[in-house]
Formats: sequence, structure tokens, C-alpha cells
Amino acid sequence: MTERTGPQRAELAPNAVAGWAADTPDATFLEHVDGRRLAYRDVDGSLDLWASALTATGLAPAERVASFVTDPIDAAIVWLATGRAGLVAVPLNTAHVGRMLRHVLVTSDAAALVVSSDLLDRLPDVLVDLPTLRLVIVLGDELREGPELHTATVHADDVLAVGTRHDFDGPDLHDTAMLLFTSGTTGPSKAVAVPWAGAHGYWSWVPEDTVGAGEGLYAPMTMFHISGLGALQAAAWRGSRLVTRDRFSAQAFWDDTRRTGAVAAGLVGPMTALLAAAPPRADDAENPLRGVILGPMIAEMTAFERRFGVKVATCYGMTEVPPVIATGWDHGPWETCGRPIDGYPWPEARIVDAHDRELPLGEVGELIVRTSAPWTLNAGYFGDPAATASAWRNGWFHTGDAFRRDETGWFYFVDRMTDTIRRRGENISSFEVEHVVLEHPAVEACAAFGVADPFGGHEVMVAVVPKPGRDLAPRDLGAYLADQLPKYMIPRYIDLLEELPRNTTSLRVQKFVLRDRGVSDTTWDRLAED
Repeated sequence: MTERTGPQRAELAPNAVAGWAADTPDATFLEHVDGRRLAYRDVDGSLDLWASALTATGLAPAERVASFVTDPIDAAIVWLATGRAGLVAVPLNTAHVGRMLRHVLVTSDAAALVVSSDLLDRLPDVLVDLPTLRLVIVLGDELREGPELHTATVHADDVLAVGTRHDFDGPDLHDTAMLLFTSGTTGPSKAVAVPWAGAHGYWSWVPEDTVGAGEGLYAPMTMFHISGLGALQAAAWRGSRLVTRDRFSAQAFWDDTRRTGAVAAGLVGPMTALLAAAPPRADDAENPLRGVILGPMIAEMTAFERRFGVKVATCYGMTEVPPVIATGWDHGPWETCGRPIDGYPWPEARIVDAHDRELPLGEVGELIVRTSAPWTLNAGYFGDPAATASAWRNGWFHTGDAFRRDETGWFYFVDRMTDTIRRRGENISSFEVEHVVLEHPAVEACAAFGVADPFGGHEVMVAVVPKPGRDLAPRDLGAYLADQLPKYMIPRYIDLLEELPRNTTSLRVQKFVLRDRGVSDTTWDRLAED
């Protein structure tokens, strides 16, 4: 990988848009698959107008502006304009309702909320008694009669009408770009303070020839998650054309890339597996893509590259940690996340025990990271000093992820530390159990997790989604697994479900929902058969 000296202030997305608007004003920056296109000049003007309008409402530098916006182009402009104005963006998951929506607004101390009109009906009960929230700005249809929102409410057109275009300095590397909320797998989601240098880092690791000025980057991902926002930052930095859609569609993926001429694409979670599972077509390789940035890789990675005529690269990252472990196009074994990046941000990565002592090669422990480049990792959890101190122990950020490293330097994700199952004194990787379950020809998807036993440990449980049209009896699956797994890893409990609960960003399985559900009347118990 090409060694980098680090981001420059001019490369940060709000500043980069201004630079490309001056150099290539008519080049397309934002493109929706529905045909809408905005040139760099148009986006730059919108950012100035929005930034001026937000400032005119009385918002002070570093105050938080939450965005609850469904359209990805609108969401991108609000995010970029918030940064240009020196404010802190708080992108909200558009699936949030009720208590979860209120939690993120309260936790972020948001002073203003930009909301799409189609989401207004979710707000009345949420906005009661929010002392810091002073203004709601509505995008989309004109304001209509509706329930009281308990907060001053104005349409975006009226706010923009009072804005006066003027020059903004734009953000610096150490400024806070946004508060991004974790997925909340072990408790209430926390607000991660992401500096602009960190926001730049979400996609800065990708190979240099991934996408260039004027070329299309297809990122069918949301603008409230690091995947979509990282792609947006990368496109702005490189003067590229970001092609987006409201939500990922495996059926539309290849038609979208062919129609828009995208040369690169981004995928997260099970999206790669969904594309690989589609029936082969004679023209699979007849597409404009050169490369795909994805994670995690799948076992059929080589076949995927050959079938679609692409090369792939992957990385390890999280909301708190822009990728410090990554691959190039020569990505190594499919199970790996890569090696520590050679160059900026000059990362260090260790695998340690519960007392932060480094473990020998091959042993599984927690991944901890740090870098010598300032502001490239998170700046803590906003409003939660205890969680910040717990994660940033001994000068290292503790990821909460279990890893191992081989003798050639490749790092391998094993499990979330919280998903590790402890049964009769044995530590069991849920990932390894799932890998075996998925090898059964009638299994579409699965999740392995621990449920409490009477002795302070766990019993292994798997939730399984059968393939459409396939009969799958838990007893038969249990017999299959008994032949494939060590005795201590064989699941005691098997549940058949129509679908697994997933978050709406990376489509990651929400195991906390399954753990909370636990053993039910429909659960098959292997011991009851004995």
C-alpha cells in the first residue's frame, strides 16, 4: 500500500467540495440512481447557503445539529453543511422510533434537528422536555397541520431564505466532525466523538487506484453510518462522483453499476454473500467495476472476483476506530482483516489478555490499538467520561473484539468479546459455530450465542433461518452438528426463525435481541431428546 503522510485540511469533505467546485465546477459530485445529479458547483453553493442559514438561527460553533433525513443526497448536504459551519453533526438512524430516538437526542445534547417531513409523525412524544433542543427544521413537503412538537418548528425553505452566502473557513483536522452512535449491542448506544481526521480515515486506507477524479463510486449505504459517510468523504477528497440509493438492493446492484458507469463500489456485512448467492449469468463479468471495497470477505472470495471480474480489498474498523488494519488488492486469506497499515496513521495493534499483557502468536485475546497521528481515532464517548476511561486504558483503545494473529502478520477477527460463549470452562467462538452451521445445505442464515446455565456459564444456542423451500428439522440439524463440532461446542438449543434481527446499517445480527428472547416454547432442546 502507498505510504501516506496524513490528511491535509483541504482534503476534509466540506473543504474538498469547495476546492473541486473551483477546479471542476461542472463535474458531477452526487448522483442518485433515480437520475438526480448535482455538480460540485451546485453542492458547494448549497453548503454555503445551508451553513449560513444554520448560523443565522443562532447556533454557535461546536453545537450539535441532529439530522433525521431519509433521502441520501439531502442527508449528505446537511452533513457537509453542518461541518462547513463549524457545527457538529449528529446523523440519526432513520429506523429509530420512540425511546431509542429520544435517547440519541438527549445523549447528544442536540440544539437543532433537521428532519424529513415523512418522519415528522415519530417526533411528538419524543420531543417532550428536551431542554437543549431549540429548533426543528423540516425538509420536504410544506409544513402541514399536525401534532404539537413542543419545539419551534420551521420549514427548510424559510430557514434558507434568511441565509446569506459568505465564505466559511471550514473544519480543521482536530475539530469534531460528528457524534456517531454505536450499535448498542451490550447496552444503550454511546455517542462516539469523531474528529475530522478520523472521519477522513474511514476510507483513506483504500488503494490509490480505487477511484479517481470524475470516476464513479457506488455506495448504496446510509448517510448515518460510517460506511456511507466514509464513502462520501472519500469521493469529496478524490473529486469523484458518489452514486447512491436509498437502500441496498442485491437485485439492482449490477444494473445500477452498469447504468451509472461506477468503477468502484462499497459493501458491508452480508451484502457480498447476497451478491454471490445470486444465480450466475453469462454477463456477470460485463460490468464497469474495477474494485470492490468490502468487509468481511467470504469463503468464496476468489470465485467472486473471477465471476464478476473485480478485485477486492478489506479492512477492520468500527465506529470508534477508522481502519488501522487493512489489505490491498492482494488481500491474503479470506478469513483475514489484513495487517496494520504500513504508513499513516502509523498504527500499533496488539492482542492482549484481560490485564493488557500481549499474547503469543496464535492465541486469542482482545485487540487494542493506538496511533501516533493525532485525532485519527475517536475522541471519547460524548458525555460519558466513565465509558471513555474504560475504553482508553493504559493509553490504548480497547476494541472489545477478540482477534488472533498468525506468523505472517495477518490479523483474524474471532468474535466480539461479549459474544464469546463460556461453557463448562471452555471458551467458544460463536463465529466458529456459525461457520459450521452455515455449511448445512438447508441453512440460509444463523446466529450462535450463549444463554445462561445454572452454574454461572453458558449453554450454546443457535437461531437458524432455513433456506426457502427447504425442510429443516432442529433434531436433524442437531445430529448434523454433533458430527461436525467438538462435543463442548455442540448447541444445546436450536430455534428456527423466519429472519434474524439485524440493524439497518451494516445488517449485522443483533444478538442482544436473541439473547433477551432466550429459550422459548418453540426452542428445540438437545438434552430433552436424550
